[in-house]
Amino acid sequence: MKLNATQAVNWMIKTNEKIQKQSDYLSQLDRDIGDGDHGINMARGFQAVEDTLSNEEFAEVSDVLKKTATTIMSKVGGAAGPLYGTAFQKMAMTSKGTEVDSETFSNMVEAAVEGLKQRGKSEEGEKTMIDVWSPLHDALKETSEFDGEKIREIAHSSMESTKDMVATKGRAAYLKERSKGHLDPGSVSSYYVFEALSETLEKG
Repeated sequence: MKLNATQAVNWMIKTNEKIQKQSDYLSQLDRDIGDGDHGINMARGFQAVEDTLSNEEFAEVSDVLKKTATTIMSKVGGAAGPLYGTAFQKMAMTSKGTEVDSETFSNMVEAAVEGLKQRGKSEEGEKTMIDVWSPLHDALKETSEFDGEKIREIAHSSMESTKDMVATKGRAAYLKERSKGHLDPGSVSSYYVFEALSETLEKG
């Protein structure tokens, strides 16, 4: 199975649907350990992504992701805009001029992880969205199948693992041990991104 440009647009639209539905929940998670605006920012940004993508035609997956990246960077406030923008920008650059099969997608996620590490100056285990993206890349490296169900399962278990982590980056780091017991909002929104991809792949 390969991901094409039409599916990539559907992926982003489905992501927006999930973000809109869970906006209040994401903001509540962020109120627990952050600024409290993650849901609002993500909802504004991904609505703009859907509005933009729905009015254009795209030849390649990379074109869809590049437009997604630039829209998010301009519309999403706080830390999420630069981080998500960087992730999608790196994925766009890695997929340019190629068909997106499972191997290419693994390389795309790897590039996104490196971009997130550089932009956020963080590593795995610090209770950030990297803690969903990095384990997913590890899993993708080990399979030749573009398996939507596996993508969803890994993203979900990785998201859940952030509850037991102590934050060492961002505003949540000020809480130190008190950040433990809370899900990381960026990891939860990242889960919605990959859950949307899983559903897109399963529809074919």
